Amino acid sequence: MVIRDGGLVVDDVADPVPAFGQVLVRTLACGICGSDLHFLRHGQTMVDLGGDMGMPDVVDFDRDIYMGHEFACEVLEVGPDTSAMKPGSVVTSMPAMLTLDGVTNLAYNNDLPGGYSERMLLSAPLLLEVPNGLDPRHAALTEPMAVGIHAVHRSGIVAGEAALVIGCGPVGLAVVAALRLEGIEPIVAADLSPRRRELARVMGAHEVVDPAAEPAVEAWRRVDGRRRLVLFEAVGVPGMIDAVMRDAPRDSRLLVVGVCMEPDRITPFFGIGKELEIRFALAYAPDEFAGSLRSIAEGELDVAPLITGSVDLDGVPGAFEALAHPDEHAKILVEP
Repeated sequence: MVIRDGGLVVDDVADPVPAFGQVLVRTLACGICGSDLHFLRHGQTMVDLGGDMGMPDVVDFDRDIYMGHEFACEVLEVGPDTSAMKPGSVVTSMPAMLTLDGVTNLAYNNDLPGGYSERMLLSAPLLLEVPNGLDPRHAALTEPMAVGIHAVHRSGIVAGEAALVIGCGPVGLAVVAALRLEGIEPIVAADLSPRRRELARVMGAHEVVDPAAEPAVEAWRRVDGRRRLVLFEAVGVPGMIDAVMRDAPRDSRLLVVGVCMEPDRITPFFGIGKELEIRFALAYAPDEFAGSLRSIAEGELDVAPLITGSVDLDGVPGAFEALAHPDEHAKILVEP
């Protein structure tokens, strides 16, 4: 499945051939990420903003664009003179390829197929073997859960502090699960969607709240109100950061993990008057990715409730449309 002329198209391409340092794999499962939905509509803006931050512009929108970066795969063939796991091994990897020119992003690429494909190439040094017995569908969620783990680490939250997660899409739910893994309590989660609030409770939230019925910070005051509060903004729309700063109690921290792609405005006086600390998080480190897989394999992170649907390649366009309705799905897997 590729982006072509602004739409999603399923087509045939030649099977990739592994070179030195590479392996050819068969995709077993690949999660559809919210960033993929956003890239379909605002890809050029994402690339332009990345260029402003010094990230290389490597995507040509006049050519087909491959996607799919939350995957588990089976090794089919090992490249020449390459040490790697034997064919038949089930693996996952950070979505990157090591090349002679540097690191290439597999999330959005004109030349290298991603997880929305039957076959793809991976770098042998980056492979992580999926422990025997772990469902590859669950292993495919290693990447999104690593995002939540990294956000929690970036927040600096420690035992004795409380957490409020605003927004319970896949990223917010991963944050809730990572907070539970760290033993944080209470964890309060807020979302307008009843379905997402239900999932937040399943993933470890001690209290869930509809912010239209009760302000999220007031819900924290109701269930706790004593511990220092760390707030996680996982919505990513203009106005959310300012609203959280306005409502946050004095001397709290705000971790922004929702990706807002538009210019936004804040009221600095909210932060100054309450001496707030604001941090931002993106993606994860290699050890956090490996730790995510380990926690899923050991049952510390139960990702099964997040999987709410499955499609083949022909079903990907419809799945993109379905994910626009938060009451229906959390994570749809592509199983080529």
